[in-house]
Amino acid sequence: MEGGSGDMTLAFELAALEALADPTEVVSDARRWTEYVGVISDQPTYVVTNFTRKHRIRQDFFSGPRGREESLDNVKRQFDTERHVFVGTDEDDVDLAEDVEWEYLALDDAADAAGWTLAADAPDEDDPDTDTATRDDWP
Repeated sequence: MEGGSGDMTLAFELAALEALADPTEVVSDARRWTEYVGVISDQPTYVVTNFTRKHRIRQDFFSGPRGREESLDNVKRQFDTERHVFVGTDEDDVDLAEDVEWEYLALDDAADAAGWTLAADAPDEDDPDTDTATRDDWP
């Protein structure tokens, strides 16, 4: 994602990160143009922690035992940046962002702008049709 303000706090809904082909690379990329990056979810803390550990994602904040609305309110108070952007996947996320006065960015739009690959668009490594190496001597 080019341009925009680097003075930004970016929160991903856990479902948005789960829908990406390479969430590790996405968060790493986002760190180049944001000040703070974190994960918000209504899932139990251990679910978010397990996901971020598995993908080696360093978070500046996460929702913890609080609900998403309270978490975003707290993050906005703690991280005084010019912009607060919430990346989500559905209408509930749109409503949440509006309620807490965060900018909302749909995952599809964010992925398109930043060149991120969604898991649904990634080639299936087990699918022989996506295998680029073929044998000429195979009957």
